[in-house]
Amino acid sequence: MKKLTYTLLFASGLVFGQFFEKDKIYTKQDTLKGSDTRFRDFWDVRKYDLSVEPDFDQKSIKGYNKISFEITRDITDPVFQIDLQKPMKADKVEGNFPVAGYKQDGDFIFVTAKKKFRKGEKYTIDVTYSGKPLIAKNAPWDGGWVFTKDEKGNPWMSVADEGIGASIWLPTKDIWSDEPENGIVMKIITPNDLVGVGNGRLTSKKTEGSKTAYTWEVKNPINAYSIIPNIGKYVNFKDTFDGEKGKLDLDYWVLDYNLEKAKKQFQQVKPMLSAFEYWFGPYPFYEDSYKLVDAPYLGMEHQSNVAYGNNYQNGYRGMDLSETGVGLKWDYIIIHESGHEWFANNITAKDQADMWIHESFTMYSEVLFVEKYMDKKSADIYAIGVRNRIQNDVPIIGKYGVRNEGSGDMYPKGANMLHTIRQIINNDEKFRQILRGLNKDFYHQTVTTKQIEDYMSSKSGIDLSGIFNQYLRTVKIPNLEYSQNGNSLKFRYTDVVKDLKLPVIINGDQTINPTENWQTVKLKKSTPVEFNKNYYINYNQVQ
Repeated sequence: MKKLTYTLLFASGLVFGQFFEKDKIYTKQDTLKGSDTRFRDFWDVRKYDLSVEPDFDQKSIKGYNKISFEITRDITDPVFQIDLQKPMKADKVEGNFPVAGYKQDGDFIFVTAKKKFRKGEKYTIDVTYSGKPLIAKNAPWDGGWVFTKDEKGNPWMSVADEGIGASIWLPTKDIWSDEPENGIVMKIITPNDLVGVGNGRLTSKKTEGSKTAYTWEVKNPINAYSIIPNIGKYVNFKDTFDGEKGKLDLDYWVLDYNLEKAKKQFQQVKPMLSAFEYWFGPYPFYEDSYKLVDAPYLGMEHQSNVAYGNNYQNGYRGMDLSETGVGLKWDYIIIHESGHEWFANNITAKDQADMWIHESFTMYSEVLFVEKYMDKKSADIYAIGVRNRIQNDVPIIGKYGVRNEGSGDMYPKGANMLHTIRQIINNDEKFRQILRGLNKDFYHQTVTTKQIEDYMSSKSGIDLSGIFNQYLRTVKIPNLEYSQNGNSLKFRYTDVVKDLKLPVIINGDQTINPTENWQTVKLKKSTPVEFNKNYYINYNQVQ
């Protein structure tokens, strides 16, 4: 969600903002945050068992995290890197192995062990933490904790940390490539008059004195930025969805005064799940349920804990990103953020530079939802319409190893790249099976761009490498120059990567294979050639 909502409002409407870090010089700190360093590459997180207790008046939090892990190679006296960003502090760090000491240095805790570790051994590190975390100025765009009040003046708290990292509040191994395979247990401690809502399923509620502890459990792997506590005056209602893997529990937590609005607006959830299971395969987290939670910001794809803040209206804050009218037929946040359960939460990029895997597929999920919910013509109109958001500022793929994201074009341009690939494959059932195959074969895994590219090329039987190079790694849009003389069509590509293979269907049933050299073909008729607008290419008639 993060990049999409990096938007600016101008007189002409909503546009994608430019939030890339041009010419930034990356530091050792950036590398420590974004790379699989020597302090990270010998241990694999298996589970987090954590507690968080926010203090609304002090705007502070405290808690602990027991990090269970497995050693992945033999190593002697290693140093473990635990991430915890300033101004949060570690009050105590312990391990169930000999610890020579620990040091908090900037945004990191370095734990020195005094032991020979063997591959396959399992241990824990316990970190007790406290402090006043970074406060979000405009969540979810800039990241941080939110301490606000609802319309009735009740405390309302949560956090958004996709870009900046979960370590702004939680001591964790804060790298996308290492998810806790065995899930998490999260205890949220609140005053008795408030409710704590987390990921997964509520397993216990215990009141002691003036406080209540809500314990939530996630059975499946989860990315760190999805681990989110929500605290507010919540009420709950439930439903079920008859899905591909049986009954899926639907769990809705909303502020008390939003209950009736939520019961109406959230009726869009079942059609959404039906559409996405058709296109992508079963919802990936049946064991953990599907959940929508009122959030004090627009939205975010937190796994089995989707943050909702679209004010119970259709569109994106009541606006249509495609400017075609199609986007006002459904609630953008319900559809988009839920699409992330497949792309971002089920299939997660190993490196933030490959965030297009999350956002391009998920924005295209909007198109696919429209096709299933409305019709194919409307879906095509929507896909073409969102091109008005494309900036072509910098490449979609960012810089690796430094927690850098590429262009916000990963949303509309990435979606239109996939729409173009769909035209190239020219077989909607094969395209659907590729999407379902991605979610099956990379189920609950972290992946690289190369894995996704190779998979789609292999399963389609088409070399798509040039397409990915063109749209992900350059800011150039293929330009098809042409001239027509009766039933003779002359054409070529400009502004393309070398040896781009991008065939185009014209006049509904004739395929041409443009290159950078001029070619001529005979048309079946002499009327003006009709180009398929579903390809994201520019058509330019020349003399």
